[in-house]
Order: sequence, then structure tokens, then C-alpha cells
Amino acid sequence: MFGMIKNSLFGRVETWPWQVLSKGVKGEVSYEERTCEGGKFATVEVTDKPVDEALREAMPKVMKYVGGTNDKGIGMGMTVPISFAVFPSAEGSLEKKLKVWFRIPNAFQSNPPAPSDDSIKIEDREGITVYSMQFGGYAKATDYEAHATELRTALEGTATYRSDFYFCTGYDPPMKPYGRRNEVWLVKSNE
Repeated sequence: MFGMIKNSLFGRVETWPWQVLSKGVKGEVSYEERTCEGGKFATVEVTDKPVDEALREAMPKVMKYVGGTNDKGIGMGMTVPISFAVFPSAEGSLEKKLKVWFRIPNAFQSNPPAPSDDSIKIEDREGITVYSMQFGGYAKATDYEAHATELRTALEGTATYRSDFYFCTGYDPPMKPYGRRNEVWLVKSNE
């Protein structure tokens, strides 16, 4: 536990590499089109729980892993944003399923420590192109849903994106009270 806290407060923070391709504004919605680098990710999937509850279960596992609960016993530092995929149902509400994706820092990409917790998987992920919308505050599932709806409306007729899932992202530790940064990412479709 101490390693997790030390890592999040004093560890280095690395930004997940991406490049902004374009920026857009429609009404009051500002968004970016970005290409995000792939790589190795620590993932945790939780099902049969509402998104907020699933996130409270999955995030500590990932934080412990990067804080040193791994086969090498080393803290790796943080990569932001931490993202989690959510899965909208046909009627628009979110399914009881969530998958956290934490990009392993560059120094550990070629040989990441093995997780001590078997619910954490190390996965290779291809790069993706996303449409991203930023907002502040302590975000809950309802905030992400509302902003995803706004972004979909802004992109209507101008962009194609996947409808079976989207990413919710956070950049800040829980103890940061002001100036928080969250984003919703719709993954560009190649269709």
C-alpha cells in the first residue's frame, strides 16, 4: 500500500504518447482528433457491477501493480491518462462491464514486470485514433455518459466512430481537488 501511495504522490508521471491531428468546435463542444501510440498495457476487467463500483474495484489493483506489487517489486511511475473502456447498451445506458487500460511506462515497455495479482493481464494494444472531449471535476459514470453524448452529437455527420465501446480517461490522482482533467474518447472507425 505504501508503494502505491508513494508512486502516485512522488513517482514520475509520463504522458501516453499521442499526436493531435485536428481540432474542432461545434456549438459549445470543443474536441480533438488524436492518434494514440500503442504498446503494452496492464488491464483489469470487471463485470456484473455498475461502472463506478467496478472502477473502485479495478483501479486499486492497477495502482498496486505499478506501485511495486509485481514480480520485480519495483514502482514504475505513472502514465496518464488512465483509461477505461465502457460498453453502452442498445438503449444508451452503460452495461455492467468495465476494462481498465494502464499504459506501461516506456522504460518497462520491452519487459514489463509480471503482475502478482492474476486478475491483471499484460496486453499488447495497437495504436488508435480517437475523438477526444475534455471536461473537469470528479467524474462519475453519469458524467462520462453525458459528455460522450455531447461528443457524438458534435461529430454527427462528420466522423465515424465505434459504437460498441468508448474510453473514459482521467489524468489526476484522487487527492487533487481542483483543475481536474477527464476526457471521453470515441474510437475512430475505419469503415
